[in-house]
Amino acid sequence: MSRQFRMLTPFLSFLLAIAAMAPIGQSDEGMWAFNHLPRQQLKAKYDFEPTDAWVNHVMKSAVRFNSGGSGSFVSSTGLVLTNHHVGADTLHKVSTAGNDYYRQGFRARTQADEPKAPDLELNVLQSIEDVTTRVTAAVKPEMTPAAAFAARQAVIATIEQESLQKTGLRSDVVTLYQGGQYHLYRYKKYTDIRLVWAPEFAIAFFGGDPDNFEYPRYDLDVCLFRAYENDQPAKIEHFLKWSKAGAADNELVFVAGHPGRTDRLNTMAALKFNRDIRLPYILDWLRREEIMLQQYSQDGEESYRIGKEDLFGVQNSRKALLGQLAGLQDAGILAPKAKAEEALRARVAADPRLKAEYGSAWQRIEQAKQVQTELLQEYSVLETRQGIGGALFSIARTLVRLAAENEKPNTQRLREFSDSARSSLVLQLYSSAPIYDDLELAKLTDSLGYLTEKLGADSPLVQAILAGKGPAARAADLIAGTKLKAVAERERLAKGGTAAIESSTDPLIQLARLLDPAARAIRKKYEEQVVEVERQAYGQIARVLFEVEGPDRYPDATFTLRLSFGTVKGYLENGQRIPPWTTMGGAFDHAARHGNRDAWVLPESWHQHRSKIAAATPYNFVSTCDIIGGNSGSPVINRAGEFVGIIFDGNVQSLIGNFVYDETQNRAVSVHSSSIIEALTNIYDAADLAQELGK
Repeated sequence: MSRQFRMLTPFLSFLLAIAAMAPIGQSDEGMWAFNHLPRQQLKAKYDFEPTDAWVNHVMKSAVRFNSGGSGSFVSSTGLVLTNHHVGADTLHKVSTAGNDYYRQGFRARTQADEPKAPDLELNVLQSIEDVTTRVTAAVKPEMTPAAAFAARQAVIATIEQESLQKTGLRSDVVTLYQGGQYHLYRYKKYTDIRLVWAPEFAIAFFGGDPDNFEYPRYDLDVCLFRAYENDQPAKIEHFLKWSKAGAADNELVFVAGHPGRTDRLNTMAALKFNRDIRLPYILDWLRREEIMLQQYSQDGEESYRIGKEDLFGVQNSRKALLGQLAGLQDAGILAPKAKAEEALRARVAADPRLKAEYGSAWQRIEQAKQVQTELLQEYSVLETRQGIGGALFSIARTLVRLAAENEKPNTQRLREFSDSARSSLVLQLYSSAPIYDDLELAKLTDSLGYLTEKLGADSPLVQAILAGKGPAARAADLIAGTKLKAVAERERLAKGGTAAIESSTDPLIQLARLLDPAARAIRKKYEEQVVEVERQAYGQIARVLFEVEGPDRYPDATFTLRLSFGTVKGYLENGQRIPPWTTMGGAFDHAARHGNRDAWVLPESWHQHRSKIAAATPYNFVSTCDIIGGNSGSPVINRAGEFVGIIFDGNVQSLIGNFVYDETQNRAVSVHSSSIIEALTNIYDAADLAQELGK
């Protein structure tokens, strides 16, 4: 884990301070919305002018995974390429005790052998419409935060419902600039997704946790799915052609993906809240989850198989958040952001009109963060389910809330139960993915213990939840008594509505009913006193930034499609030049340097076919493209719109990218297109798939 826990050097902090004060146009910074690309910057710096046809083609070739991640269409026959770790959720769900596809890999010899994912949804963006005026007009200046939140949610639900009825496309109103703008994103959905090929986990995550977020890397973190329509491979118009040469050193490249979240517009009060309150709290919970999953996974080979994907996810999150926290704890990173905020606030204060219109924004965010600090623990254990874990309780609460929300007008429902979100919710609710009693018991036992610690054993709510028993005994009763593993039972309860829920004797349904009033109350308070207040305040800050600095700013990431750009370029670390490339032959050398043991054991398939592998084939590479979590699986493309690589990670210096971007060392890490062809052809006996790519 070495470098992950090291603080940034004073020299890097100095560089970040300089970078933070420089105009965005001087670096490759930015995760740009497809309807607001930096065309002038691309022309001036790289002599590249993307045509409308190029933008439309790239947009409709990019894919979003509902499991969290990105991908792209890479054939006219529905092939979708993403990371192994993005596809891991499905790999885990289609595996069995005798066929661990997540660990051993998978190859469908024919299309008839391609297993269907039980609950995977792919979204492909079709259009973007600015609906800011309509959304903001619904919120009147005299409204209380509670009334404003309700009015905003109502108009958003109406816009989404109208769009769905008109187009048949998934329609999501997206908040940009944290409240400065609202855009309607329309997506074509694919829900019949089947697994085609995946390599072994050992090569997809070669180097394991010690190499995670490090560079150089030697990972084949890829897998292939196929989208189907009407039980036939989807006929895809917009897919990425395959570059014969792949990415070259210093070449301009683009990343089209779905970055999850950044907080670069955040005020100092918000950054300090993340540094001192939110991130330490989440990390404490993740460490507990990690220990629980490690203990569970050690209870035999089958437990290891069942728990491995969850454990990997927790470890990855823990390491990423530690990197973010380290960045926020470096005064050299926060100092330039504080200076920029002071300058903007001084400018606003000096202008009577600006002061009257925008002057209160920073103070309102500070007040909201005080409220969020007070609510954080209770909100986390009751509403985000840190206090009651596992898939079965999640199903129970969805059923309880579904019955209640169905009785309300669409404009008054919780957003995840709106008409526009309904089909995606149902796909998850009726998933046939396996649920394992022993893992559910481990998760529920530990989370009930966590809830008891945080709310106190004497809490009347905790006592009602535990029903006179300890967390372990109570969890055992709940898991033994529930029937919610059966999809037919979920369908029966959903169809029966409120009457079926109220008469249910299922202990998890009863527990969800018991908890729901308290969870809804804390959610309501959080949405009205934190979310709505911040949305209005950040909307003010965004507008003043547009007014005094101009409109050429990119919005923070929101797990919506963005385009970033940069060049293939190495970097300097501790006086050592880090090259942009690794090679496939270098994987064997990397394994040997670590004694060919632990996380550095190459799969047998690589040893068996070593003589066939062209050792000099480019394998992993880095670029200055601006990415963040959620970009995993994003295609890397060249000027011609051809596939040259796939994002799978960032280096350790990129982890502060949630808050700032620094081109000197921040690097996106990708698998090179040439190595994918080489592996399919000469290691995995899948030359037919290699030939299908890009056609």
